Amino acid sequence: MNSPESLLELYKVSREADTTRTPEQTAALMREVGLKCISFNGIPRTINMLGAFREGLPKDVARALATAQPPPPSRQINGQNADEIVARGRRLWNSIYYPFEDKLYDKLAASHPNLPVVILNDHYGSLLSDPPANDDVPGKVGRVLTSIVAISALRAQTGVGLQVTSHVFGLRKAYEDGTAEPEDVVQGGRWLASDEGSRWILNCVDEIVHAIGGGQGSTFAPSTLKAKL
Repeated sequence: MNSPESLLELYKVSREADTTRTPEQTAALMREVGLKCISFNGIPRTINMLGAFREGLPKDVARALATAQPPPPSRQINGQNADEIVARGRRLWNSIYYPFEDKLYDKLAASHPNLPVVILNDHYGSLLSDPPANDDVPGKVGRVLTSIVAISALRAQTGVGLQVTSHVFGLRKAYEDGTAEPEDVVQGGRWLASDEGSRWILNCVDEIVHAIGGGQGSTFAPSTLKAKL
């Protein structure tokens, strides 16, 4: 939606609704979700949203996030982990798109030979799949919530119905192939993967889009092109 103010309001609402996490844990999770939205909304919007999110957080929470995760960044690619990142991306890809994972790869390659390479290695490998880490690392999203993020971000931007459908089924396959985390990691995750739960996700996103956009579409920010014209 490209609405930084709304992201900060969501943080406030989540703090009122979720008493199981500390403010720092909530912010870390939202920040990690925002990072993964690069794959669905693009880099420029993510830069703007995460920057505004950091600036708008309570100062003590922002300071805690700045020191919560020691360097180096958890997604840094080097000679020691490159093969594992590629393999990790392929595992996630296979889990979401089975039994069409190879057919889809070939279809993308027909459009451009490097298209599936970039998608699998840079996105599914380096970004969408979580790097190996202990459970206490702040902001871990996980397999189930990553699919929910994909469904929500794609539904909100409109015009990508096929991709929404793919990730709806990808969410269900997490429970079919055993890649889903234990049920308590995403409360109600198995229900969200059902027909009723998937409709609930889509309806919630539609309501949020309508509220933020005032019924005018899926982009909150005004068009600079229209302003110039």
